[in-house]
Amino acid sequence: MGEITTKVLVLGGGPGGYVAAIRAGQHHLDAVLVEETRLGGTCLNVGCIPSKALIHAAEAYDHARRQATSAPFGLSVERPSLDFRRMIGWKDGIVGRLNTGVAALLKKSRVKIVRGHGTMLDGKTCCVETDTGPETIRAEHVVLATGSVAARLPSLPFGGRVISSTEALSLAEVPATLAVVGAGYIGLELGIAYAKLGAKVTVIEAADRILPLYDAELTRPVSRRLQALGVETMANAKATGLSDGGDALLVETSGGRREVAADKILVAVGRRPRTDGWGLERLDLAMTGPFIGIDERCATSMRNVWAIGDVTGEPMLAHRAMAQGAMVADIVAGHRRAFHKVVIPAVCFTDPEIVTAGLAPDEARTAGYEVRTGVFPLQANGRAMTLQAEDGFVRVTARADNHLVLGIQAVGAGVSELSAAFGLALEMGARLEDIAGTIHAHPTLGEAFHEASLNGLGESLHI
Repeated sequence: MGEITTKVLVLGGGPGGYVAAIRAGQHHLDAVLVEETRLGGTCLNVGCIPSKALIHAAEAYDHARRQATSAPFGLSVERPSLDFRRMIGWKDGIVGRLNTGVAALLKKSRVKIVRGHGTMLDGKTCCVETDTGPETIRAEHVVLATGSVAARLPSLPFGGRVISSTEALSLAEVPATLAVVGAGYIGLELGIAYAKLGAKVTVIEAADRILPLYDAELTRPVSRRLQALGVETMANAKATGLSDGGDALLVETSGGRREVAADKILVAVGRRPRTDGWGLERLDLAMTGPFIGIDERCATSMRNVWAIGDVTGEPMLAHRAMAQGAMVADIVAGHRRAFHKVVIPAVCFTDPEIVTAGLAPDEARTAGYEVRTGVFPLQANGRAMTLQAEDGFVRVTARADNHLVLGIQAVGAGVSELSAAFGLALEMGARLEDIAGTIHAHPTLGEAFHEASLNGLGESLHI
């Protein structure tokens, strides 16, 4: 049995874990990163990155198919074909390049990578089962970055035709019929992609509408696009299991039981923290529901044991985990830091995309603010017209008294790239006048942000 002594041990090589290890190395701290599978975690390998690659490829194929029947600007395409295995290979190539990049960054920061299944023995010791035998790691500081896993439904256990998002990203072929259980962002992102690739998609949602965590104004353009793609949406519906023959999904609705034909059934009902299998029961950690409890510095209830990312709660976003990981490494290096972010932007990569940062109008009112709201439709934005992407808008919500911006949302093709501007404006404490007084390049989608702020001031120029 080998033994390693280090300043910082990071358990989990996802976005939060590898960033914590890199930053620790940048501070010239001895750091060891334990990862059982591939560097980058769920996000890089079976989540954020491969899903966006699939979404992009599906959009390109759908666009080519549409050009075969319609040529609004003179471009026509005859009989576009799809080599799905090659598409998956292209996606895997992107993931592989990023895996290699993460490994190189860790090496540059002199982080030791121990590959194998790690189990915490106590708050300072981890045993790792490696290919060459067990390795014991003793550390002064431990960073728990174990991430999350797909939530399961007792009535639809994973296996066979019932798949999670992980399997949905590596299918051998496009299923003729796909049932998606859960109309949250994961289910709709993948459901829309497969609809564009030619699958007949049915979405089953227990709530009364799709994307129930987003306000209805933002989701309407997505609903219209689902209809245009031929996706059937069943709201107020519950998936209860497989048919007797196993070739259909049983769904309970207000109108009774229905069978939905499905070659594959994607269960996308959320994610849960990965708290099993790595020794949590041997640690004396305070929990917040199913999550590890942390304070504003990501410190747990045990001295020098830190926790970051999905295992600590919502929002389960890679960029939150990265920010937490960098902060914890700074603290271990002696810096005074705390996680007091004004906003963590979130993006839903549906068609069209949705971006949220800060409070929606109703949320601001519920919080006790009197608000003024500015909205600018993309159909009045020149760049959106040239992209054939006019369905959507940008909305800015500000305090009525001093015009401090409280929240910014957008829905439309390509609006994910506006998330940085939205987050920066909120983090810097911008007022409507600050955004309205900033020259935005023309022609860009960013002009809609400018125009929405002008609209909030009652000074609209282009509507």
